[in-house]
Amino acid sequence: MKIFYNTKDIQTYLATQNSQSIGFVPTMGALHEGHISLIATARQKCHIVVVSIFINPTQFLASEDIEKYPSKLLADEKICRLAKVDVLFVPTVSQIYHKLETKLLAPSSKAYILEGIDRPGHFDGVLQVVLKLFHIVRPDFAFFGKKDAQQLYLVQNMVETYFLDITIVPCETVRETTGLAKSSRNSYLSSDDRTKADQISKSLKTAVKKVQAGEHSTELLKSIIKEKLANLSICYVEIVDKQFDSIDTIKPNDTIILVAVHVGKTRLIDNIWL
Repeated sequence: MKIFYNTKDIQTYLATQNSQSIGFVPTMGALHEGHISLIATARQKCHIVVVSIFINPTQFLASEDIEKYPSKLLADEKICRLAKVDVLFVPTVSQIYHKLETKLLAPSSKAYILEGIDRPGHFDGVLQVVLKLFHIVRPDFAFFGKKDAQQLYLVQNMVETYFLDITIVPCETVRETTGLAKSSRNSYLSSDDRTKADQISKSLKTAVKKVQAGEHSTELLKSIIKEKLANLSICYVEIVDKQFDSIDTIKPNDTIILVAVHVGKTRLIDNIWL
């Protein structure tokens, strides 16, 4: 595995890999089984797999402590080697951002809802860094988890609106044996918190069973989920189509149920696609 810290070095190297398809997995590190699943999917589909590790400052709000974000670079390097990553890109902030930045703004109607309500400007920073990484790596395919559904939609929209020749590959959420979605934030949870957090996936499963039994009213389904999460601090429970427009009735193969809660001091998100 080759490791690059400089944008020009990785660009020079990848430019020599003629006719080799490049798969890209952008991350902020603290890699877990969810990331490994993305890498494995990329490994199956592409000749060269590139992983980036970059804790992006522009997606953190002033009230959020970026210093508390878990950083495990040595462990992450080992995971990448075991996962047969070909290229690991670990840039510094000065390699990615410049004194005079051209700002990229996410569409407000889709970026200032759900995750964007409490984190205004978050998705501007996400798209800003993803676009930069796309231009550096120039992948044929980029792999994103469906757990971060709103982020996935906004990245897909950016690729379409900027006419980027990249195929975005959505990948299924990886879960713990209890059903809890894998997340770097799970490391913050106490054993008691984990027991409470298991209610998130259970609430989504209950909603799925109701849909399978013929219940298609989104308001009723949201009420059922909120009842299951009554002992947690709910940020939102929402049901949208895949364009992230609110819907009154479940649309088969075009519906996402999304949940965000605080478990203790940790904010967790999850969803299920119908």
